[in-house]
Amino acid sequence: MADDTIAENDNGPVPDGAAPAEWVQCGHCARLVYGKRFARALQVCPECGGHARLTARERLAQLADPGSEAPLEAEAAEPDPLGFVDERPYRGRLAEARERTGMADAALAVRARVHGHPVVLAVMDFRFLGGSLGCAVGALVERAAQESLREGVPLVVVTASGGARMQEGALSLMQMAKTAQALAELDEAGVLTVSVVTDPTYGGVAASFATLADVILIEPGARMGFAGPRVIEQTTGERLPDGFQTAEFLLAHGMVDAIVPRAELRDMLGHLLRVGLTARNGVEPLPAETEDPCAVYGAVATPGDGAAAPASGVWDTVRMARNPGRPTTLDYAGRMLDNFRELHGDRIGADCPALVGGVGFLHGRPVMLMGHQKGGADPAERARRLHGMATPSGFRKSARLMRLAAKLGLPVVTLVDTPGANPGSDAERGGQAVAIAENLKLMSGLRVPIVAVVTGEGGSGGALALAVADRVLISERGVYSVISPEGCAAILWKDPSAAPTAAAALRIGAAELRELGVVDDIVPEPPGGAHTDPGAAAALLAEALRPTLAGLAERSGEQLVRERRRRFARFGAAWTEAGPSPWRDLRAKRDRGRHSQPAAHTLVRAHEGATT
Repeated sequence: MADDTIAENDNGPVPDGAAPAEWVQCGHCARLVYGKRFARALQVCPECGGHARLTARERLAQLADPGSEAPLEAEAAEPDPLGFVDERPYRGRLAEARERTGMADAALAVRARVHGHPVVLAVMDFRFLGGSLGCAVGALVERAAQESLREGVPLVVVTASGGARMQEGALSLMQMAKTAQALAELDEAGVLTVSVVTDPTYGGVAASFATLADVILIEPGARMGFAGPRVIEQTTGERLPDGFQTAEFLLAHGMVDAIVPRAELRDMLGHLLRVGLTARNGVEPLPAETEDPCAVYGAVATPGDGAAAPASGVWDTVRMARNPGRPTTLDYAGRMLDNFRELHGDRIGADCPALVGGVGFLHGRPVMLMGHQKGGADPAERARRLHGMATPSGFRKSARLMRLAAKLGLPVVTLVDTPGANPGSDAERGGQAVAIAENLKLMSGLRVPIVAVVTGEGGSGGALALAVADRVLISERGVYSVISPEGCAAILWKDPSAAPTAAAALRIGAAELRELGVVDDIVPEPPGGAHTDPGAAAALLAEALRPTLAGLAERSGEQLVRERRRRFARFGAAWTEAGPSPWRDLRAKRDRGRHSQPAAHTLVRAHEGATT
């Protein structure tokens, strides 16, 4: 076999537009792959799944709709600002890279469409001096961001870089600030940004626009970091673990949102662009086949119909709320939302498995949905999910997603089902109390609609950290309390077996919580409970959310914040501007033994606009 029929798939030595080699050697497993098969697989090895490096033009051809590209040009940069010479003049290196790649520098930028959605794409090419960030690349990324800002369409950057370009000295360092500033302007304008990290992405690119995007996607096996492994080992003498700085490592440590195989990347981008553009341009028409989600499951939703807790008593409700078969947040997301995509990570160092979130469409409306994830009926999965008890990284992840929702104008829906915040020593070392407090403050001032739903167990501050909302709903068999009945019984009754008595005294059932004004409406469940028919439970919840979100969508950000703060300010107050508080009146009625649930609910509603 002649040598010229074999090509390594690492740096793409075959020029753009040339026919693929007859056989290609995988740069990861070293196996030979038939060239045409390799090309059909988007240059992903069918044997080991290794993703070969693509040129910028190959990447654009894979992502953009055919014929939709319109090139963008930046102002010319000084080609050799330092007159740099090492073993050879920098100008000579530039000329050689340009001749070899056919590119002016290490990136291309275009206006294009992905699945019909307008987008600005800036794509790097590692072949050009290792994709290093110099003045020309910084200018092109800035130009792409400016075009995105001018048109109000999302920006997608695809990175592949060894870092800042040393031959341009401190001027290359300044490109980090320049590109960070450009993305900050898109944040201020509420324009979606997405980063696609490919192998490798290091140094100044990793520490600027690659990691500043709203959503960070990464190809399997791709490596990203500030300092490379060799530099770390030489500097510190530390032996790095296997897989260090790979996509899988980064996902586990909360640095990226998702690992996306190349074959799925275009669809993922199309979905994110649809979310970002629909949020700016208005709700999409609902497809006819999904107009009545309840019909799919044979259920009829009647939210807020005054359903009371089961007659068997509040303790039975507590046990029902804790039933391991109840739908989880991911169950609800998969059944209620069109094309839900989970996003991961707190961007600090972890990805809490007990709290999940992502974007999808509810009745044609893009929403940010997040909630506790207990893990379902499987004991091993429940243990892995920490039984839904979120760590500080979980609350910080939810805060990151809520800020993204506020930037894009997405309503936030939270599903609460947790015994409480994680009580472990690691959580305390990680600042559990601070993470919860920061969420409470963030949600109080978020300028988009927030709807919280207690779908099962609403335990203490770990629940409230997702429930500072404009409207709070509760499932018919849900409970919400400052402490667990067992904990209350142990402290006040000095007897854990008094938990049923404590549960009744705490008034933690749905109907009583609605009387107190803590929740606004009760979401019915299928007969026997949500665990008996998760599909119907999801349909009932989706139908309850429809009018709630529609009503809140009519309010401005200022009005939402003002009313939300009034809502929580009045809890526990004896008097309001409108007169005695509903809680004081309820207590008087209970003392006389003749309180009325519907009247109490009406009274709470009448005081919604009052200030303390």
